[in-house]
Amino acid sequence: MSFEQPAPDLTKILAAWEEFEKGEEAPGRVLANMKTAGLDVVLAELTASGWTPSAS
Repeated sequence: MSFEQPAPDLTKILAAWEEFEKGEEAPGRVLANMKTAGLDVVLAELTASGWTPSAS
């Protein structure tokens, strides 16, 4: 029996970050939620594509 990881969910990643900014979740819980939602996959894909952040 193999486990196939679901595709990253950007909505869940953003929601976890917003909960942290509001002070509703502890940092460790936020990171766990973001990883479960696929943040590691998103970051790996951005890095592989050569993406760099623009000045805000």
